[in-house]
Amino acid sequence: MPSTVVLGIDFGGTKVALAVGDLAGDRLGTAVIPAAAESGAAASLAGAIEAARRLLDRVAPGRELAGVGVSTFGIPGPDGVALAPAIDGWADLALHRELGAAFSGVPIRLVTDVKAAAQVEAARGALVGCDPAVYLNLGTGLAAAIIAGGTVIAGRHGASGEIGYNLRGVGDRGGYAAGSASLEEAVAGRGLGERASALLGRPSSAAELFTLARHDAAAQGLVAEALDELAVHVANLAIAIDPARIAVGGGLTASADVLLPALRRRLAQAVPFPPELVTARFDQDGALRGAIALALDHALA
Repeated sequence: MPSTVVLGIDFGGTKVALAVGDLAGDRLGTAVIPAAAESGAAASLAGAIEAARRLLDRVAPGRELAGVGVSTFGIPGPDGVALAPAIDGWADLALHRELGAAFSGVPIRLVTDVKAAAQVEAARGALVGCDPAVYLNLGTGLAAAIIAGGTVIAGRHGASGEIGYNLRGVGDRGGYAAGSASLEEAVAGRGLGERASALLGRPSSAAELFTLARHDAAAQGLVAEALDELAVHVANLAIAIDPARIAVGGGLTASADVLLPALRRRLAQAVPFPPELVTARFDQDGALRGAIALALDHALA
C-alpha cells in the first residue's frame, strides 16, 4: 500500500518529537516542538496533536494513516501515565483515549520512552546480540531498561528499570510514597539544571553546566559529584544484572567525553565482570524510532 504512512510521537519532559514514515521504514518528515510543560498536560497534548496534523499535511497529504506509535515519559496505562511528574496533570491524562479520539479509527500503540529506545538498540543498534544488556537513559530524567533474549523486560507493572526512584542512601527519607524520585532529582538533567541555576544565579541547564565545568572549578565539582553518585548506582545495577554491554543514550550523552569515563572507572573498580560501556547508536532519538517501530509493527501485521 504505497499511499499508507505511520506516525511516531515521542513525548518528553521538555520537548515533543514527531516523525512520519512509510511502510519501508523511511522517514518522510520530522518535527520538534516544546513540550509546553508550564501550561500543563492538556495544552502539551493539544500542541502535539496539532503539530502531528501539520506534519502529516506537509509530508503525506492525502495518504492513509495506518498507525500511531507513541513513546512517553512515565508508565502509560488505560487511565493515565504513572511515574510522570515532569508535566503537571500528565499522570491523570488518558493518553491512549485522547489520541484515539484525535486520530479516529487509527490504531494507537503506547510504550514508555526508555523501553522504546532500548528495544531499538537491541534490534538494530548498539545492543544487537548482547544478552543480557542494559540501556541507560540520561536526559531530563533517569531510567534504565533491561534486555534479555533481545526483549525488554517490562516488569509486573511496566516499571522495571525505573532507577530514578533509587534511594541515595540509608538516610534518604524520600522515595515514591513521599512524592520523590531521589536519584533522578540529584543526577539527571532537570536536577543538574536546577543546581546550575543556583550556581549561576540565573535559569540554566545541565548542558550549560557541563560546558561550564570545562573551565570553572565550582561547576566541575558539581558535575563530578553527580557523576560519582550516578556511577555507584550504575555499578550496582551491573552487579545485579551481569550485562554484556551497557549503552547510554539521552540528552546528556552530548557530554559523553566526561560522562562515560566516570562510569567506566566505577564499573572497573566495583563490578566483578565489568560490562562494555558504549554510547547508544540512536543516542538522541531512540524513543522516537521506537515509537515509529511500534506503529510499523501494527501496520505490517
